[in-house]
Amino acid sequence: MSRRLASISLLCAWLCASGAMLDVAQAFAWGRMFAGYTKTESVVSAARDTFDASRPCSLCLAVKAAREASSRHSPEVQTTDGSKVVLAFVDTGIFVDQSAARNWSRVPCSSLPARAEDVPLPPPRQGC
Repeated sequence: MSRRLASISLLCAWLCASGAMLDVAQAFAWGRMFAGYTKTESVVSAARDTFDASRPCSLCLAVKAAREASSRHSPEVQTTDGSKVVLAFVDTGIFVDQSAARNWSRVPCSSLPARAEDVPLPPPRQGC
């Protein structure tokens, strides 16, 4: 794996873990709203309407609900049209590894060679 790919993967993981992805989604929603408003209005009034808190789009409401849900540690967010956005999957099932229950055959100690005689040692040296 190249160093650049590892760095990009780490950055993406950090963005997801820190909740910055909601900021990216909010910026995308603002960009989409601004582009929609500029088709019928001037740039100044489109910018004013985009950041007007009384006129949020469905994606802005979904991001707001996601922020509230993340503070309550809830993985689901309900959008205004009734669809659900799953931000995280939490599996509460218990994992039991079946391979840990293997029966290992015992090797009898009598099959190993045993040394009956003493281990030869070099003679002790006289003072150096």
